[in-house]
Amino acid sequence: MKMKVARNEGTYDIAYAKRAMLVVVILPLLVMYTEAMLTPALPTIQKEFGVNPNDVSWVLTIYLLVGTVSVALFGKLGDMYGKKRMFLVALGFYTLGVILNGFAQSFQWLLVTRAIQGFGMAIFPLAFSLVREEFPPKMVPQVQGMISAMFGVGMVIALPLGAYVTQNFGWRWTYHSAAPFAIIMFILAWKVLRESRYINPGKLDWPGALILVWAVVPALVAVTRAPNVGWKAEQTIVLFVVSIIGLIALYLWEKRADNPLIPLDIISSRNPAIVNLGIMFAAFGISMMSQANIYIFQMPSPYGFGKTILQSGLLMTPQALVMLIVAPLAGRIMPKVGAKPLALAGALIASSGLGILAKYAPELPPNHLWAFIAMITYVGAGITLMNISLINILVFSVPPRVMGVATGANSLFRNFGSTWGPAVAGTVMSTYYVLAQIPSVPVPIKIPTTRAYEVLFGGAATVYLLLAILVLATREVMKRGKIHEVENEGEKEITVG
Repeated sequence: MKMKVARNEGTYDIAYAKRAMLVVVILPLLVMYTEAMLTPALPTIQKEFGVNPNDVSWVLTIYLLVGTVSVALFGKLGDMYGKKRMFLVALGFYTLGVILNGFAQSFQWLLVTRAIQGFGMAIFPLAFSLVREEFPPKMVPQVQGMISAMFGVGMVIALPLGAYVTQNFGWRWTYHSAAPFAIIMFILAWKVLRESRYINPGKLDWPGALILVWAVVPALVAVTRAPNVGWKAEQTIVLFVVSIIGLIALYLWEKRADNPLIPLDIISSRNPAIVNLGIMFAAFGISMMSQANIYIFQMPSPYGFGKTILQSGLLMTPQALVMLIVAPLAGRIMPKVGAKPLALAGALIASSGLGILAKYAPELPPNHLWAFIAMITYVGAGITLMNISLINILVFSVPPRVMGVATGANSLFRNFGSTWGPAVAGTVMSTYYVLAQIPSVPVPIKIPTTRAYEVLFGGAATVYLLLAILVLATREVMKRGKIHEVENEGEKEITVG
C-alpha cells in the first residue's frame, strides 16, 4: 500500500525515503568494520612503534575523546546550518582520518589522524536526526531498527576479518581496505540525501563548547587510565575533580546562554532525560558484558573456551543474525504495541539472561560453549529491543528543529557509558585473577577467574533491571497504530496504516 503522510510543510517522499534508507543503514557497517578491525591490530601497532600497552590504548581513547565532544558540537551545528551539510562535514573528517591512518609513519601521526577520524563520530546523531525529520513516522522505527542491527553485524564481521587482514597483510591494510568504502559512502550521501527542512539559525555558543571540553575530557581520561594507575591515584582524583567543576560551570553557563550548545530544557524534559540516562547505563552494561565475552571465548581452559579471535568472531554470528531479525521486526510492530512495552521487555530479557550467566558462570567453560552462545544471543535480542525502543522514544519526544542537539546529547551520554564499561570490567578482572603459564608466553599472565565473570554479568544484570524501572517512567509515543510526535508548534497525533 502506497502511503503519503500529510504534514504542515508538505508530504513525505516515500521513494526518497527508501533511497536514503540504504545510505543510513549501510553506514553502521562501515564504521563498525573500521573500528572493530582495529582491536586485533593493537598488539602489532604497539610492537611496530615501540610503545607500551598504556600508550597504545590512546589509539582508541583519542578517537573517543574527540568524538564525545564532536557529537554535541555537530548536533548543534546541524540544527543551525542544516543536518545534511554537517553530516557530510563529519563524514568527510571520518573518511580523511581513515585514509591517513593507513599511511601513519609514527605513533604521533597515528594519534593525530585518529583524532581527525574522531570528528566523524557525529555522523550517527545527524543520521538519526535526518531519519526522524525526512522519513514518514511509520518508517522511522523500522529504519532505526535496521541501523541498530547493522552495528552488531558489523562487529561480528570485523573482528575475525580484522585478525585475518592484520596477520596476513599488516595492520595498515585494515584502513586501506576500509578507505574505498568510506569514499563511496561520502559520494552516496552527497548524491542521495536531501538537506533538512528545519534550520534554526543563530550564533554558535563557543564558550559552551569550550566548557564542554573542560567538563568531558578530564573525566574520560580519568576513567580510561584508572584501571592502570588506580582509581584512588592522585591524578585520577584530580581529573575527576576538574571535570566536576567543569560540569557545574557548563550548567551555569548554558542556563543563561542566549543560544546554548546544549539546551537544558530539551535534555532535562521527561522522555529525553530518561532516555539519555538509560542509554548511558545500557552502554555501560553492554561494554561490561562484551569485555567478559571476549575473555571467556579466548582464555585457555579451564578459565575460557580457548578460541582464537577468528573463531570468536564466527561464534558470535548467531547473535548478529538474531539482531538482524529482531531489529526490523521490532521496528515494524512498534507502532502497534508501543515503544515503552518493547523497551521494558528488552531490558527484562537482557537482565534475566545476564542473571543466568552470572549464576552459572563457574560451570560455563570449558564444556558449555553452545549454551553460552545461546545465552548471549538471547541477551543480544533483549538489548536490541531496548535500544531501538529508546531511540524512537527520544526522536518522537523533541521538536525536529532541535533534533540535532537531542541526538547529539544522547550520543554523548552513550559514549560516557561505553567508556566506563571497559574501565570497570578491567578493574574487576584485575581483582579476581590467577597467574597462569601459557606455552607461547614466556612469563605467567593474569587470567580472570569465574568470580570475575560472576561480578561482571551480575553487575550488568542489575543495570538492565534498573533500566526496566526507568522505562516505566517514560511517556508512550506510539500505540495502536498512532504516533504521538512533538512538532515545532506543539504535539500532534499521526495515524499510520
